Amino acid sequence: MTIFTCPVCGEKLDRLPKAYACKNGHSYDIAGEGYVHLLPPNRMHAKVPGDNKEMVASRRRFLESGGYRLFSDKLNELVRAYSGVKSPTILDAGCGEGYYTGRLCDDLLDHGFAPSVFGFDISKFAVKAAAKKYKQISFAVAGTFSIPVKSGAVDVAVDVFAPVAEKELNRVLKPGGHVILAVPGRRHLYGLKEILYDAPYENESIAADYEGFALTGRVPVATDLVISGSRMIEDLFAMTPYYYKTGESGAERLKRADTLETEIEFDFLIYEKVGEACRNAEN
Repeated sequence: MTIFTCPVCGEKLDRLPKAYACKNGHSYDIAGEGYVHLLPPNRMHAKVPGDNKEMVASRRRFLESGGYRLFSDKLNELVRAYSGVKSPTILDAGCGEGYYTGRLCDDLLDHGFAPSVFGFDISKFAVKAAAKKYKQISFAVAGTFSIPVKSGAVDVAVDVFAPVAEKELNRVLKPGGHVILAVPGRRHLYGLKEILYDAPYENESIAADYEGFALTGRVPVATDLVISGSRMIEDLFAMTPYYYKTGESGAERLKRADTLETEIEFDFLIYEKVGEACRNAEN
């Protein structure tokens, strides 16, 4: 079973032994690692969009060290609570190298669910790494603002620090389906910013209104983290938006750090897809 659709004509794709194909004759080869590339060239904002190979490797090393496992565990718990059925269809929008997706799939199976799990990311390197390790999940290279997934196919979509394309997420969800967003809390990585910047700042508290959705819950998760060793500190840095924003002096200070002590904080925002009648009733 697949929920992927053709990025050219929008028809459903059938999975063949070595390719995905639609009824209009469009075909997409399945890579040796098991993923499919569904991002047309005219939708690529760069020659090789998304995280590069080195950034993907940094993300995998850090996440698999267990630094963010607390957040992964809470995400798994929330997906179980909001799945609604024993055989849910789950979509990870912006799956990266697959850490959260893989642990989520395993957790659902361990709790007696029979999930169909799909993930996509704009980075070919991230998707390649994810598909190579997590064989039970269907992965695609694709963009958030034109998701190649059937309308009304998904029970729960998760989005961990990825762009939020509300119209597309609403389209792919079943009526009453849920989106679980992970956004940085106010003090997330404040200790890192104290090293990088002369005037560190707290993050804004995010709880946006999205058309077609009702915010049904906000679950904060926070702890203190101590990281030893310059390589792991650099790996964490490479995962953050600060990697692109930090000046040379801040980056040099971080390179000299042997230990990083910081707060880490996610807010999980749960949104339910609502119909027009539901929105009118709320008003």
